Amino acid sequence: MDDIWSIILAAGESKRMEVPKMLLPFGNMTIIEKVIDNVRKSGINNIIVVLGADRNKILNTVELEHVIHCFNDNYKKGMLSSVQCGFKLLPIDFKAVMIFPGDMPLISPEIVKKILNSYYQTRKGLVVPVYRGKRGHPLLIDNKYKYEIDKIDPEEGLRSLAGKFLNDLLEVDTDEKGIIHDIDTRDDYLNAIKQNH
Repeated sequence: MDDIWSIILAAGESKRMEVPKMLLPFGNMTIIEKVIDNVRKSGINNIIVVLGADRNKILNTVELEHVIHCFNDNYKKGMLSSVQCGFKLLPIDFKAVMIFPGDMPLISPEIVKKILNSYYQTRKGLVVPVYRGKRGHPLLIDNKYKYEIDKIDPEEGLRSLAGKFLNDLLEVDTDEKGIIHDIDTRDDYLNAIKQNH
């Protein structure tokens, strides 16, 4: 899968958590390491990690030797700015890229493989997992939309792509709650740890 890439968004300020949530313990790793590990186990080796608010702390704590990382100067503008930062590092001929929030360590390698298989089978340009009718992460974006990313209205965010190109969107049903479980608060974190066991 050398032409499939991933972008992991790890630039946020962790305001509600009050500590850098990417570095919180998760099993025998940190949260960001668990996300990277899940992506690798799905078979995707091309990994871009977008850093921002806690860049130095993450770089000093986490081994990022085998991933590409970039610094998003505009991280205070939100998630879309980090996606745009990551897209700048993609090779021109990538086939598709999957966008992973760095605070979602419960997205399993199995669901990533399921999304990829659905993409290969249907050739839909946008593929998103769905849990009980709710869209989650990661979102797969085909190369054909690479020039659309910079045109997105920051107020609407990445999700507006799906609305704009509805005919090219595939929703993949899953019973994995992890696709909608991000970690914003201490309770979110404690619940995620419970689900990980």
